[in-house]
Amino acid sequence: MAPVPPPGPPSLPEGASAEFLARVPKLLDAMRSVGGGRELRSTLSRICETAADLTGARCAALGVLDEDGDGLADFVHHGLDEATARRAGHLPGGRKGLLGALVTDPEPVRSTGPPGNPGPGGSPEHRPPTRSFLGVPVKARGQTFGHLYLTGKHAAEPFNDYDLAMVRVLATEAGLAIGNVRLHEAAQQRERWIDGSVAVTTALLAGGDTDDALQEVAEQARRLSGAAAGIVLLPADGGGLEIAAVAAPHRTNSLGVVIPPENGIVAELLSGRPLFVDDAATDPRLEAGPVRAYGPIMLLPLCRDGRVLGGLVMPRARGERPFTRTERALGHQFASQAALALTMADAQRDRERLAVFEDRDRIARDLHDLVIQRLFATGMMLGSAQRRAAVPEVRDGVGEAVDELDVTIQEIRSAIFALQQPAEAPAGLRTRVLREISMAAVPLGFTPSHRFAGPVDTAVGDLTGKNLIAALRETLSNAFRHAHATRIEVAVDATAVLPDGRRGVRLTVSDDGVGVPEGGRRSGLHNLRRRAESVGGASRLGPGIAADGGGTTVRWEAPY
Repeated sequence: MAPVPPPGPPSLPEGASAEFLARVPKLLDAMRSVGGGRELRSTLSRICETAADLTGARCAALGVLDEDGDGLADFVHHGLDEATARRAGHLPGGRKGLLGALVTDPEPVRSTGPPGNPGPGGSPEHRPPTRSFLGVPVKARGQTFGHLYLTGKHAAEPFNDYDLAMVRVLATEAGLAIGNVRLHEAAQQRERWIDGSVAVTTALLAGGDTDDALQEVAEQARRLSGAAAGIVLLPADGGGLEIAAVAAPHRTNSLGVVIPPENGIVAELLSGRPLFVDDAATDPRLEAGPVRAYGPIMLLPLCRDGRVLGGLVMPRARGERPFTRTERALGHQFASQAALALTMADAQRDRERLAVFEDRDRIARDLHDLVIQRLFATGMMLGSAQRRAAVPEVRDGVGEAVDELDVTIQEIRSAIFALQQPAEAPAGLRTRVLREISMAAVPLGFTPSHRFAGPVDTAVGDLTGKNLIAALRETLSNAFRHAHATRIEVAVDATAVLPDGRRGVRLTVSDDGVGVPEGGRRSGLHNLRRRAESVGGASRLGPGIAADGGGTTVRWEAPY
């Protein structure tokens, strides 16, 4: 059996050879010109112009499908005046009439008919009526990237087979151009997401402040996804999800807000299922609130080894395009990497916490077994010397020294008891402040002094108290790591009056260290201010308590 020859251009009827052969050099020149283009839209414009010139069409247009093939991502035209283009409005949907036929069945379409009735289904609204229409799918590597349309052939003639052959060649060239650009963009996009994942992993494992690391996750998610905000959610103590970090171009007071467990979105994320919303204003799964002001939203669980660590939310502005399949896949990979980094960071903090506990236990044993025993022995020797002393002044002085040793022993025993207390035991705000001071005493080498004023435990709410403890921990950490202080004073005043007249709580931490150097790293100070602003307060710096006015004083305040 003889092999079937491959399909080729249509046979040339008598009298048509000259016309067809005259077009071939023009087609080759056009392809050479198109192939030399580096910018996609200008290349597509040249393809439209060339198609119109080779076929004698009055108008040509090229619609580029979006990545998911559900609509048009771009629409390039030639031969339409500005008034007609303005009347055409937004990008055509491509689901009606002849355009719809190309989308649902990507094969060439030709149609003829009288003016005003271009063929079955009609043409898109506001498009000029013509007798003839030619539509060819733009394909490459087995994928349809768009469609090339031509209308209004000169002399009211229909498009013939030679027109179709020429346009098919140009459509293939357009498909290759679009495909190459898509591949290049996809490679760059994946590279950006990988770099973002590396930045997040580095921030989480750097051993710095956890809030700064979570903020890095939110900022990278916002930047990489092109979203209006990046939000990190973590499980709240009483159930639901708490907003732990927010990256947005404007100030927000949502940090620390808890989304209740009965919210449908919380249930989806805590079950480990991602959620994609095309329009937050109309989606019934979202409750009324600030989220309704956004458009598409991508909500991804932070899962590791079957355990949900939290959620990652990336909302886009109203009217923005929905997230594509590639963006969803890359976002899911980013969330998985962030969850892995969170797990590793938690393990690292657990090891550090265990080391601290072991160190505290060793210090407590040393204080009990060595220091107290020596002090007790010294007290007994002084008591014996007191009894043998003949001079009354000497007996009184030795007695006072023995009393001071007894007080010192009691203070050391209190310190031992505090070192042996579990740091996670639930307690009021006053106890939590004392616990932070006691924990800071180990790396500092001394215990900061403290003072309380007002109803600290009863007046300060849970959210404000939680942020105050975080601010105290951050400030004491800065004093140890950067200030090199030898004296620190901590004051918590629940009778403070804020600048706007509201009652609130004020945390003051003063030290005699080196102060804040010019041009130094200020992420901790930014974090203090962000925490205060999230609960409607403020944070500011002042001079310290050194003799020459050196050091730093941090005043952190917020309403109840």
